[in-house]
Amino acid sequence: MTIHKGRGFACINYPIGMNLGGDPSQALVHSTPDGKFMVALSAIDLGQGMKSVTRQIAAETIGVPVEDVYVDTADSDTGPHDMGSFASRGTHRVGNAVIRAAAEARKQMMEAAAEELEVNAADLDTDGKGNIHVKGAPGRSITVAETAIAAQFKQGRTLAGRGIFLIPPSEADADTGEQTPVTCFAHAALVVDVEVDDETGDVEVTAINSAYEVGRALNPKLVEQQLIGGAWMGVSHALYETTEPYYPARDHRPEDFNTYLMPGPGQIVPHHIAVLERPAEDAPFGGKGPGEMCANPVLPAVANAVYNAVGVRCDRLPITPEKVLRGIRANGGARPKGRA
Repeated sequence: MTIHKGRGFACINYPIGMNLGGDPSQALVHSTPDGKFMVALSAIDLGQGMKSVTRQIAAETIGVPVEDVYVDTADSDTGPHDMGSFASRGTHRVGNAVIRAAAEARKQMMEAAAEELEVNAADLDTDGKGNIHVKGAPGRSITVAETAIAAQFKQGRTLAGRGIFLIPPSEADADTGEQTPVTCFAHAALVVDVEVDDETGDVEVTAINSAYEVGRALNPKLVEQQLIGGAWMGVSHALYETTEPYYPARDHRPEDFNTYLMPGPGQIVPHHIAVLERPAEDAPFGGKGPGEMCANPVLPAVANAVYNAVGVRCDRLPITPEKVLRGIRANGGARPKGRA
């Protein structure tokens, strides 16, 4: 028995969202009587952190503390229209819609505060801590809560905004029919180290090193967590997860996650990440989001690492011990390709 070490590389440029129908997202923002702000969305948080990011975007745009903003994605029947949580579009599309809605709500808030302070709204600014003050005269101020109370109980004014983000249609080239389906791309490069047992065919991932370009990391810790979790999902797809031979016949199928084969927490390996920030011009505060590309480059990188380790090229997933052993025997033994 010999353990062979291998290293595989893969890179990706990933389109953000889609543009086959404008890919619209809408958002609604309104203030409660005590000066808190509610953001209503129909885009669903699938665990990728979209609620946290849109909360930050709304707070930054309105000029209030993030703890004074709440995001509701409860009901797509009653919320504003959204195309959905797919194609890595959440931060870019929904975030832009939130900026537009929050900017309109901020405008209403500043006009209400100006009426109370008897100044021009253009002369006011927020401090991000729940206060609105006259520029150059911070002593002349009113709290956001006081402004909301005055607006709704004295002025008869709603502090609300609505926003929609729509990608401009791409014109088709008259000669080729070519179109531009997206407005921006995210990018990644990833290296996976593996060990392959030439007696059992077992493949073990030992380390991952990656670099991701995500525009601007609006919430760096969330980005890091998503990249690590997504990469491990990619490892699971590459080496473990499958419905075969149970699909379409489901006899003897796995019943739960105790019988469905996938890696557990004990198999998580060191993952070193470099996040490269290249803010996108049409993205909310420059952020495009990592989305689906967290997992995508892992699969070819693992396949390349197995080839590098033992010379077996697997072109169907998952890369099971059986497939590796069959490949080794077909080659007349393990044929390491060497490490660069």
